[in-house]
Formats: sequence, C-alpha cells, structure tokens
Amino acid sequence: MKRNDIKPSEITPESVFLNRRKLVAGAVAMGLLPGIDSGARAAEIPPGGEFSSLARWPESTTEKQSPWEVVTTYNNYYEFGTDKSEPARNAHTLITDPWSIEVTGAAAKTGTYTLEDILKPHTLEERIYRHRCVERWSIVVPWVGFAMGDLLKRFEPTSSAKYVEFFTLADPKQMPGLRSSILDWPYREGLRIDEAMHPLTLAVVGAYGKVLPNQNGAPIRLIVPWKYGYKSIKSIVRIHFTDESPRISTESQRDGGWTWKSSWNDYAGNEYGFYSNVNPNRPHPRWSQQVERRLDGSLFSPNIPTQMFNGYADQVADLYRGMDLIKNH
Repeated sequence: MKRNDIKPSEITPESVFLNRRKLVAGAVAMGLLPGIDSGARAAEIPPGGEFSSLARWPESTTEKQSPWEVVTTYNNYYEFGTDKSEPARNAHTLITDPWSIEVTGAAAKTGTYTLEDILKPHTLEERIYRHRCVERWSIVVPWVGFAMGDLLKRFEPTSSAKYVEFFTLADPKQMPGLRSSILDWPYREGLRIDEAMHPLTLAVVGAYGKVLPNQNGAPIRLIVPWKYGYKSIKSIVRIHFTDESPRISTESQRDGGWTWKSSWNDYAGNEYGFYSNVNPNRPHPRWSQQVERRLDGSLFSPNIPTQMFNGYADQVADLYRGMDLIKNH
C-alpha cells in the first residue's frame, strides 16, 4: 500500500482509541512501561551554544536540509509579531534562563520543575524531520531533542488523561506581540495522549547542533512532524493532562460542553481543526493542501506534492484508524 492510500476503514475509531489510552496511561502510572535509561548521559543546555557528541537518529530523512538562515528568519511566533521576519528581530527580549515548567492535571507527579530537572534524565539526539505549515510552506530541519513521551511518562499520567494541553509563555514585557488581540493569550495547543506519547513526537532544545534560537521557541518546544506547524508549541511553560477534548463546535458552545480550546481552533475552528493538515485531500477552506513550497534558500523555492501525514504515514496512520479525516480536520 502506498503511503497516501490509507482507507477510512483502516483508521481507529476514537472510542476504541480512548479505551486503549486508559490502559496505556494506567500502565505508565503503575510503572509497567519502559522507563528512561538512568545510565544515559544527562541532557543539558551547553553554555557555549553548541551541542557535542549528539546521537544521530537512524530514521532521519535524507532530504536536503533547509538552510539555517531560512529556518531562523522565517518564523511563525505571533508573540513576537505576525510578519515572518519579526520574531528574528524581536525575540532577543525573551529571557530563557532561568526557566521552569508547571505540570498540572490528571497526573501523579504534578508541580513546577526547572528546565534542568526536565532535561536531566534524558539523552539528546539529532533528528532530521520534515516540518510543514498549513500555509503550504515546508522545511527540513535537524532538530536536537528527545522523545516527548519519555518526559510525559515521568509525570505518571492517570488513566483519565486522554489529552495533553501545552501553554506558551505569555509575558508582555518580553513579548511585544501580546499587545495584539489576534489570539486569546496565552497560546495553547494540545494533542491526544497517544499522539503526545508517540515516539516521533519530540521535545526540542536545539537545531543544527546549536541551542534553539529564541525565535524558534527556546528554550524548549514541541515538534510533531506529521501535523502542521501550529501543533508544535514553543517556549513551553505549562503541561496539563486532561480528560476533556479541545474540539469545539457551535452546538457544544451553546450547550456549554467545552472547557478548553486550542488557540487556532478557537480563532477559526472551520479552518484550523484539531486534526488539521494530516490529510492533504482535505483542503483548507481558502486553498488546496495538495502541494507545498519547500524553503531551500533559493529565489524560487520548488513546489512539491504534499504527502499524507507529511510522509510519516507508515509510523502514525494507526493512530487515526477508522476516523474520517475529511470530516475530522
């Protein structure tokens, strides 16, 4: 079967997924799932700005990498401005040391953790991923990080934790873009717990062997390579485990049936749904998703066909077995 030939009948119904996630989350909480290798070299942010002796992930894409200059100057980080060039100009005001992350919700080990405590047990590696935005541009980046699932397991989510919500820092003193009312701050995004726990989901602290630049989400961000860029939240300050779905609709709003909303779904739910961009056959209301512009640093970046799940269908299609990814977006 080709990567793009995934039938709706082959994708898991959400009700089945939720039951399965209860079992998995319970196993995590009881310590039945594999833990982090305690003998591994502790991760840390190098004071010199460059990582050394990084492990190389064997499944990295071999596609041509986008230039550092492109990836660090063409950014969506609205806290520092809505124009693509503004984050690189404005994000120098972001203070990333000291940094802490608050963990809340349906987990046994909640509280506030320093970045050093967050990183300490993990081993960093370089993974070269495709990264695609619903705006139809894409890049290829050698990220530095570790599996987000390994971090989440440490907090021992309970069996009721079906979703994970992430929050970006919202400090008007550091972030001039917060003066805009384009979004309801703080920026927030979430994943189903099985999406967040998937081995491809990455907690990122660097790129190109260097410490992550502020405009790219320093000091720690999320990368979900098969979903579009807005799922990859930046400058994380809070992780919340919940049993409540972020998806909203006119009906659920009238009934008062929702309690949290992802930022872009809140802004324009008809355009940016919880499953946006996993299926190129589901067009954005204002443009097709069939092709993307690969940013390679040239004057005329090439247009290339968009792949189902951004080319990671073999690894992640099972997460959506039985779902209609035209209706669910």
